[in-house]
Amino acid sequence: MLYTSPALETLIERLSRLPTIGRKTAQRLALYLLKQPREDVVALAEAIGTLQQRVHTCSICANITEEDPCPICRDPRRDHSVICVVEEPNDVLVIERTNEFKGLYHVLGGSLSPLEGVGPEELKVRELLDRLRQDGPGTDGRERPEVREIILAMDPNVEGEATTLYLAKLLSPLVDRVSRIARGIPIGSDLEYADEATLARALEGRTAV
Repeated sequence: MLYTSPALETLIERLSRLPTIGRKTAQRLALYLLKQPREDVVALAEAIGTLQQRVHTCSICANITEEDPCPICRDPRRDHSVICVVEEPNDVLVIERTNEFKGLYHVLGGSLSPLEGVGPEELKVRELLDRLRQDGPGTDGRERPEVREIILAMDPNVEGEATTLYLAKLLSPLVDRVSRIARGIPIGSDLEYADEATLARALEGRTAV
């Protein structure tokens, strides 16, 4: 559908390029914005523009940040001997919300997927290896502690499993311990609805009570 307003049509077309946003949703969003106060729409446009100008990736861990190195990498209170490897920056946000992990992170930028042409060269694997080989003082002038453990926190799917196995084999000779996050039955769910893979992981990650 073409509108009498080229500006409205352009906005709908742009919004429909966003993930999970189809044309109908884009149309509703555009018409919603049209009804909002001008200052609110201008503030939204400025926030989007600022995002590209100020947000980039940390040169150490590849997480999104406005400062380089990011606040997590340069925090002396974090355990710099433990690195949790995740696929995307959103995974860092999820783990940080638990307030349980006090180490550092490394964002791969995806997972291995040969069918889509994503191999180790397309991920930040080399950068992870470089971190394990670094010595000398860190950004705060202090000596970097030796990395003793790598925690692999990949998504529970075929690509995530392939990435976990690949990294475990690659990193095991370089650190004292390579571990993976435990996966099990979510709280509030019924055992009968769990798939075989989830049940297998739950049994592997069992703990004493």
